[in-house]
Amino acid sequence: MSGYAGRGVHGQTVEAIAHRVLSGRVGEGDTLDLGALQAELGVSLTALRESLKVLAAKGMVDARQKRGTFVRPRTDWHLLDADVLRWQFEAAEGPASGSGNPLLRDLGEVRDIVEPAAARLAAERRDDEDLAALDAALEAMRRATGGGAEAVEADLAFHRALLRASHNEMLERMEMVIATGLAYRDRLVHASGHDPQDPVPTHEAVLEAVRAGDSGAAESAVRRLLDQAGRDLGRIERAGPPAE
Repeated sequence: MSGYAGRGVHGQTVEAIAHRVLSGRVGEGDTLDLGALQAELGVSLTALRESLKVLAAKGMVDARQKRGTFVRPRTDWHLLDADVLRWQFEAAEGPASGSGNPLLRDLGEVRDIVEPAAARLAAERRDDEDLAALDAALEAMRRATGGGAEAVEADLAFHRALLRASHNEMLERMEMVIATGLAYRDRLVHASGHDPQDPVPTHEAVLEAVRAGDSGAAESAVRRLLDQAGRDLGRIERAGPPAE
């Protein structure tokens, strides 16, 4: 189980409160009724306070004398924190999911900026270990013909390996943002019931350009890959849910 949910009562309490905030059930500036939360979640006051400390560290809540514990403005949240990112995508799941989802739009724009640059650097700086990681991810992608969790993990592994092959520490740190959003996007595609285009050829083109040390071709190949990803989401949104 991912995130805090697999960490016992404490972790489940963190997740439960975070989802209330991210879903809008508890709005920015609202004061939390700790007694009501304690009763609703069935936890001790100590466990509740410890969970709120986690959310405070992520900029989501704060506590003041006379005011109590309240939700901070979204501008104060650590939006690039891995858990906060994941909670945002989980809160966005539902009928409004699709390429029109603002989170997916933002993710697409970030990928358009980051990944072509990473591919260009990867072609110039990759070493044998990087190529081995990309080869392994592509082979896993070929094996994951049925989609689902294996396909998602293979896709994530490829993009992680590409960022690492840039040998730019700042770009490598973008893995957290891209991987969290990409996992959500892949789950959405595979759960839609509509078959996306085979991802292997576009990923293979990226790998071969990186292997050849052709930075321009690597950048162009990533742009074609991202264009296909955008078209896949667009088809899902236009087609709607699969027929029963």
